[in-house]
This record gives sequence, C-alpha cells and structure tokens, in this order.
Amino acid sequence: MSTHENDMHEDEQPQETVDGAGLRLSAGAIASGAGTGALLAFMLQNRDDVEVSFLVWDFTLSVWLLTLISALLGAVVWFSLGVLRRHRRRKERRHARQAGRD
Repeated sequence: MSTHENDMHEDEQPQETVDGAGLRLSAGAIASGAGTGALLAFMLQNRDDVEVSFLVWDFTLSVWLLTLISALLGAVVWFSLGVLRRHRRRKERRHARQAGRD
C-alpha cells in the first residue's frame, strides 16, 4: 500500500481519471469551479460603490471588492477548520495506535 493510500480516510473514494488524459476531476473540483465562476459573474455585474459601516469605521468600497474580501475570508476560515479537523483526527488515530500497543 502506498503512502497516499494510507492517508485516505474511510469516507474518501479514489478519484477516477478522465479518458486517458490523466486529469482527475472530483465533485469538489467541479463545485469549486462553478462557485468561482458564479462569484466572478456576480462581481462583474456589481461594480457600484457602497458605504460600509463596520464598528467605528465608515468607508466606501466597490461591491465587487467587498464580495471578494468576504469570499477570501470565508475561504480562509473554511480551510482553517479543515486543518483543525484533520489535525484532531490524526491525533486521535495516533493515540489509538499507542493504546493498541500497550
């Protein structure tokens, strides 16, 4: 068994390759592409300026820039939660292996 196969979790399925091209497209990659396209279309259609009041600050931003900033912050939070989840699962598996040796 290769190292990559050892890292796979029970809920993960091996990815299928597209006919001889060697390109792997998962449902997550397709959803990410569609979401990015929808975000880009929304940003292109909303180029007006808007007044933003946040806590004690008041400033004017373009709607597309505000949308981009919000999407990037959301992506960072989503990625961070995934990292924390993987770390927690690895730690649990490590403790389970050590308990099995005792």
